Amino acid sequence: MTDTPAIDTRSRAGGVVVAIDAGTTGVRSVAVDSAGRILDASYREFTQHFPRPGWVEHDPEEIWTAVQTTLGELCGRLDVPVAAIGITDQRETIVAWNRSDGAPRHRAIVWQDRRTAERCDELVDQLPRVRELTGLVMDPYFSGSKLEWMFRNGGVERDPDLAVGTIDSWLVWKLTGGAAHVTDASNASRTMLFDISAMRWSEELCDLFGVPTSALPEVVMSSERVGVTAADCAAGPGIAVSGIAGDQQSALFGQACTQPGMTKNTYGTGSFVLMNVGETCPAPTTGLLTTVAWSLPRRLLGDGDGAATHYALEGSIFVTGAAVQWLRDGLGIIGSASEIGPLAESVPDTAGVVLVPAFAGLGSPWWDPYARGTIVGLSRGVTRAHLARAVVEAMAYQTRDVLDAMRSASGRKVTELRVDGGAAVMDLLLDIQADQLGVAVTRPEVTETTALGAAFLAGLAEGVWSDVSDLEAAWQVDRRVEPSADRTQADAAYAQWRRAVTRAGRWVNPSET
Repeated sequence: MTDTPAIDTRSRAGGVVVAIDAGTTGVRSVAVDSAGRILDASYREFTQHFPRPGWVEHDPEEIWTAVQTTLGELCGRLDVPVAAIGITDQRETIVAWNRSDGAPRHRAIVWQDRRTAERCDELVDQLPRVRELTGLVMDPYFSGSKLEWMFRNGGVERDPDLAVGTIDSWLVWKLTGGAAHVTDASNASRTMLFDISAMRWSEELCDLFGVPTSALPEVVMSSERVGVTAADCAAGPGIAVSGIAGDQQSALFGQACTQPGMTKNTYGTGSFVLMNVGETCPAPTTGLLTTVAWSLPRRLLGDGDGAATHYALEGSIFVTGAAVQWLRDGLGIIGSASEIGPLAESVPDTAGVVLVPAFAGLGSPWWDPYARGTIVGLSRGVTRAHLARAVVEAMAYQTRDVLDAMRSASGRKVTELRVDGGAAVMDLLLDIQADQLGVAVTRPEVTETTALGAAFLAGLAEGVWSDVSDLEAAWQVDRRVEPSADRTQADAAYAQWRRAVTRAGRWVNPSET
């Protein structure tokens, strides 16, 4: 970065916190000071592997190389010490490796991967129990069936040298030189192997998917020191690794949604709406997921000793930003992702086009792994600008799908949606989103809240911030959009969207001819 903000006295005395944001398409390492400001960042994309239609894989070693590269670049530019490292990751993506030498045994199977859809159909009779224990649905999105596939079809042996985990576990292992095999409760809750009420691995579900519990990581709090960096870490040796959270829970924390009822949406590769519902684990809710938001020392909440676990209702939308990448890489309609906003704003509407980006099936509230992407309403006058606007509108419509279900299920009145992620920079999206939801939509000054949340968790553990009230004070508004008074047009457009969704549904269901 050419214009690095001045670092305040507290940052200079205690150092900065570095967050490693290991996303679906790349790794970003970010330096955050004690005022919650992003001082600098480094980013590297990594390769997306598509061995077959519906399959998505990553090379774990390439992810680690991207981490090392970005850490080296970032820390090489910093003139203050690093107080701690926090990690946030793409959650359900699963890795298997050797404990003895750290070598991966298979490419990572990514959360978007649908290869186990038929297997999940076979296990549908287990759904009530899975819902009860995990808060999840029987869908190939989650890690359990992916691990089972590795064992049954991927050549991964279940021997004493096996270690498995989500991307956070893999990175902690690499950062600490193999000294720590851990995950936090937010990531564990996405595996379909974790009992979110008892807060431990479920032997029942591990048996169902054939996963040896001995290969799984220890589950730790989201904010605690789990180890220190090894000698070969590009950030330097001996740095505390002290914060871990799945990307969407990290964004919820980075948005300072620390009180029950507060809600955020992150527009990333997919979009994820999370509502903090407090310390009571809610009963399973149709169309939505229940997940662990985070587990923190109570002292950080100003609430005594022990650990406090907050839960969240979640709506998972599989494709939003990925549709922008498709316009860029698949169709060549735009040259860079940043072009979509101006292009979409160049037309007043979509000329009747609706695009349902079900490239990896539909997530909440539909949970249809057999849905596929659909474009309806095409006419000869449709241009690339109309398609670009249809992609932006689809982000807003899918968010309304989820939030309507969330409000109905929770009985909570949502008065504000806090938004972040790459697409949140588009004022057009915020305007459409507010009109669709009928509530205020607020973008913070720092939109990289996924990384910010990981930094907050790590910094809290190391005393950079004293408690969550410091984080709430650091959160600042950049733009707040109120909905327009007349919702007739917005509701009519949404009704058209719902019609288009029915066209996309169960398109590749193998049981239908």
